[in-house]
Amino acid sequence: MENVFKAYYESEPGLIEITAGEKGIISIYFTKKKSNLNSDSKNFPFHLKDCIRQLDEYFKGKRMTFDLPLIISGTDFQKKVWNELKKIPFGKTASYKEIALKAGNIKAVRAIGNANNKNKIAVIIPCHRVIGSDGKLSGYAGGVKRKKWLLEHERNFLINN
Repeated sequence: MENVFKAYYESEPGLIEITAGEKGIISIYFTKKKSNLNSDSKNFPFHLKDCIRQLDEYFKGKRMTFDLPLIISGTDFQKKVWNELKKIPFGKTASYKEIALKAGNIKAVRAIGNANNKNKIAVIIPCHRVIGSDGKLSGYAGGVKRKKWLLEHERNFLINN
C-alpha cells in the first residue's frame, strides 16, 4: 500500500490541506483546522514540498501556473471537465455553459457544476474560475468568499505585472 502524506499551507484566504502519495498530489482542500494525523515533513516526497513552494509563490503573486504530478481520480466525464478547467487562463473566467460546450454536451451544465464540486485539487485545477452565465459567482466547495478572493488575486496579479 502506498504511503500517504499530509501537509498544510496557511494562505490568506484560509488553511489548505495537501495530501500526497508517493507519486503525486492527491488532494488540495481549504479546511478549517489541521487533523491530528500529521506527517513528518522530513519524510515528505519532493512533489509535496514542491507543491507547498508553488502554492506559496501563487499566493505571493509570483506564479501563474503549476507544474506538479497529480493523481486524479474520477469518472471519465469529470476528468474531461477538469482538463477543460486547466485550460481557463490565469485571471480569466469561463461559464458553466462554456465548459459544457467544450466538454461536448451543452445540456450538461448541471453536470459541470457537479464535476466542479467533486474536484479534489483546488486552486491547481482552477474550478474557482467557473462562474454563472450571468457573471455571478455561484458555488465553490471552498466557499464563495474564497472564490471571489482567488479571482481578485489573479486579476490584481495581471494588473500589477
